[in-house]
Amino acid sequence: MMKQSNSYLKGFIPYALAAFMISLVGGFSAVLGPAFVQDMGIAYNNTTWTALAQAMSTAAFAPILGKLGDVLGRRVTLLTGIIVYTLGNALAALAPSLPVMLIARFIVGVGSAAVAPVVLSYIVTDFPPHRVAKGFSLYMLISSVSVIFGPALSGLIISTWGWRAMVWVCVAICVAVFIPCALLKDENAPPRRPFQHFDGLGAVLVLIFFSLVLCIPSFGQNFGWGSSAFLSVLSAAIVALIALMLVERRAVQPILPGSFMARRAFVLSVLALTLTQGLMQANMTNTIVFVNYTQPGNDVISAYAISVMYLGMSLGAVLLGPLADRFEPRTVLTGSLLLTGISCALLLLFTADASVLLLMTALGLLGFGLGGNGTIFMKVALSGLPGDKAGAATGTYGLFRDLTAPFGVAVLVPFFTNSITGYTAKGVTAADAAVRAIRTLGIIEIICVAAGILVVLMLPRIHHERRNHHAAEK
Repeated sequence: MMKQSNSYLKGFIPYALAAFMISLVGGFSAVLGPAFVQDMGIAYNNTTWTALAQAMSTAAFAPILGKLGDVLGRRVTLLTGIIVYTLGNALAALAPSLPVMLIARFIVGVGSAAVAPVVLSYIVTDFPPHRVAKGFSLYMLISSVSVIFGPALSGLIISTWGWRAMVWVCVAICVAVFIPCALLKDENAPPRRPFQHFDGLGAVLVLIFFSLVLCIPSFGQNFGWGSSAFLSVLSAAIVALIALMLVERRAVQPILPGSFMARRAFVLSVLALTLTQGLMQANMTNTIVFVNYTQPGNDVISAYAISVMYLGMSLGAVLLGPLADRFEPRTVLTGSLLLTGISCALLLLFTADASVLLLMTALGLLGFGLGGNGTIFMKVALSGLPGDKAGAATGTYGLFRDLTAPFGVAVLVPFFTNSITGYTAKGVTAADAAVRAIRTLGIIEIICVAAGILVVLMLPRIHHERRNHHAAEK
């Protein structure tokens, strides 16, 4: 038993290194957009497009490359993803203009979309069933801890040598990770499947539709919800969705596995994720905006909000996530979501002179709940997957998971800022308007968390199903 345990952990090393690379470089790149537009002398709102270019490819390519991972083999997909990720960062370091930078960030997202599904696939198929939640916790820990230090270190490099030097450091990190990943073998990798009936048209439509979905909020906020640009994107998304549904219904090997997506565990997990993870992640941005309105010149929150929240996510993944291996996941999720609700309730205590301690506590506790939630939702949604379907399923889950955060930001950040504008238009001071808006936001989020808990209580009993499966085998 010890030998088997050491075997699956040893085999996880290249996948853990790749996850570390994606998160560390992602943390470094968190400040790339503002530094780039400032250096190029272009409008600050162009940072939206640099972030959107990567978000589009990361989310939209996840199910496509997850499907290819089942066909080509996860080791080939992993190494290819690292190479593409490295090339994208190298192109970003050389980018002479915004269009080239957008292409570079899009390529970086493609590389990330190739790596993430195979990492999750390894955990689902090679970790012992009673260690899967711990595997996801380890994955979340690697991802969160590496992001904590990235923004601070990259800021130091940029201030000393410039943003291009920082991106070349990212390239060096990628190369340093690729070497051991190429040398280490995956002895338990499932055999490659025949490359037949690949849903090429479905892949194109998946890319088009989900890219347009991510564009909808940005176009609405930047060009207006009644503008021709927004209405064109919305109309194109509707047409792409209809075409995607028709094509996937007829495909022999659809990109989006309908049987997996129809599972109650998947549908309810995605719904609960949207109500909680996606919406609540907007709190970090809204807290920073709140401080800017109530305490101008206080840069403490702006400087450390990301680190505090991700530190909480790391602790939540480590302390709460593994509990789903010992206790029923939906029971643990209920407790984890209650912590998330408490963090939202702390918004009701915010005042114009709120202490740094209160602000940090709200963000840290929120991150703690999100870290536990994210880990356990992965276990529930991906439980019981066969090895030959793991890549497509994890890619599909990754797609919907990655869409929740942009969705939350697109909904609650404009709501918060527009509420402040509405209050100030009525003669309320900016500080008081921010306080009223943040408290209204807290009430809405508490309601969303309560709805999320109700959804969680409808999740299937994972441990009960496992016991029945073992009994049937005997």
